[in-house]
Amino acid sequence: MIRCLIIDDEPLSRNVLKTFTNDHPDLTLVGECKDAFAAMEILANETVDLLFLDINMPKLSGINFYKSLNQKPEVIFTTAYPEFAVEGFELSAVDYLMKPIAFERFVQAINKVKTKLSTTKTQDPEQDYILLKADKKMYRTPFENILYCEALGDYVKVHLVDRTLIVTTTMKGILTDLPDDQFVRTHKSYIINKTKFEYIEGNQIKIGEHMVAIGQSYRERVLSALSNG
Repeated sequence: MIRCLIIDDEPLSRNVLKTFTNDHPDLTLVGECKDAFAAMEILANETVDLLFLDINMPKLSGINFYKSLNQKPEVIFTTAYPEFAVEGFELSAVDYLMKPIAFERFVQAINKVKTKLSTTKTQDPEQDYILLKADKKMYRTPFENILYCEALGDYVKVHLVDRTLIVTTTMKGILTDLPDDQFVRTHKSYIINKTKFEYIEGNQIKIGEHMVAIGQSYRERVLSALSNG
């Protein structure tokens, strides 16, 4: 899943991009902002792979905002003014979408992002950990140390081999950062490390010293994931 952030001062444009993002199976929306300053706060607290960034915004333009970032996600610039395209591509933008944006053109841009991200991933060594923010600290947490994750209102309780962390994120958010060959969602409130399960009994699965629920709608997917290792 590609984690996206929409930054645009026009409500209509944000709604169009939000609809397109929700309709695309490879995208998950981290947030939407009406200006660059609100975006800075989200980027400081969330993992973002892709920005949909409007060029013409008050106070700080999309171009200058992107130049200011130390860690730059991939970016697709959006605007109604074609004269800004050259400057956008000079910043290594993946693509440039002219308003009003058609869904077909949007999909083409996302395909470019997927190609670029997959190329980068093959060049980098495989990461075997996740960064979890809890107690005002950032914990480097190897995947093998995670037993299961449990929804807790606006937080996720991550049960580790040796401790429990209360993390400010959503179940959908943390699932996108966990490898799908090692983790599977068993219930709307639970994600398990499938390498840690001992047995299934009824509608529960044993993980370490805990019994974790399996939702009826998840059961077939869970059994398939476990049987495939």
